[in-house]
Amino acid sequence: MSDEQALLAVEREIALLFRRGRAKVAELSRQVHPELEGMAYSMLGFVEQAGRVRLTDIGAHFSVGKATVSRQIKALEEMGLVAREADPLDRRASLVSLTEDGARRYLRVRDSRTGRFRELLATWPQDDVVRFADLLERFNELTGESLEG
Repeated sequence: MSDEQALLAVEREIALLFRRGRAKVAELSRQVHPELEGMAYSMLGFVEQAGRVRLTDIGAHFSVGKATVSRQIKALEEMGLVAREADPLDRRASLVSLTEDGARRYLRVRDSRTGRFRELLATWPQDDVVRFADLLERFNELTGESLEG
């Protein structure tokens, strides 16, 4: 395979992964809450990982503006999935964290998804799984994008 063919193959496979990923995130979102949007599901994952996080950090992580983050977090609050509190270090800023119900719902879906990855990769040697994770991380660092969802 030539260098050009290899790059075209990577582009084709990444495009397929993104298309499938967007569809899967929409499905996972509905499993957490019937009204949950895909972007909000991804934000839930980031908040779960971070613990308590500022709205500005959410925006920076997803490369979206304050209005988008505020709208998504407000929707998540209304669904009872996240709680917002004043940042004790800066009362003008807010910290967001998952509610108990939000954590329960998100982790149930995430654990199910992790189980699916476990099934898909069960026939791969552990070294291949580790290498695959390393390569995906390297790729994501280059692109500044995340495949989470």
